[in-house]
Amino acid sequence: MLAAGTALTTAFGVAACQGRPAADFGGPSATAPASAPAPVRVLDGKPTTAATDAPTRMTIPALNLNAVVDAVGVDRRTGELAVPPSVDRVGWYRFGPGFAATAGSIVLAGHVDSAAQGEGAFFRLGSLEKGDEITLTGPGERTRSFRVVARERYRKTAIPLEKYFARDGAVRLTLITCGGPFDPNTRHYRDNVVVTAFLS
Repeated sequence: MLAAGTALTTAFGVAACQGRPAADFGGPSATAPASAPAPVRVLDGKPTTAATDAPTRMTIPALNLNAVVDAVGVDRRTGELAVPPSVDRVGWYRFGPGFAATAGSIVLAGHVDSAAQGEGAFFRLGSLEKGDEITLTGPGERTRSFRVVARERYRKTAIPLEKYFARDGAVRLTLITCGGPFDPNTRHYRDNVVVTAFLS
């Protein structure tokens, strides 16, 4: 699926999962795999997408969200998909498809919340419904519109990475954050919430 580089282990998650408890996002619309997938390796050397193809902003009217998008990679310390330190910004996975992609999954990750900063950009991501519109802005203020087709929740040890980080198939937008029960001891959420949207 993805070329060699730093391994994302089966404990893959989004580095946006530390914070204060928030309401659960509700049940997933698809059942998680019975067992964790094999580790997936991702490129983390040179970005596979030119900087000129980086998304710059994302708007979701249903969430009243208008967020700046920053390019991110993999946190070498944790092996997790990194996110911007500011909870009101969203991270675009720069080693995958970019704004003008003609195939594959454009992956954006964001904070659900933070103990220090409060609600994150994706605090209410799990409330999106089928048909909700998402607009991605890229270089030159060009825009692409997507419609939500699925909302799913997985244990972090069971998220199907091959599905969400694919570089082939129809162009789609994949939004990832944290959800499920919050562990006050580890200060982490148990699950990942994933929203998929296709070009409208």
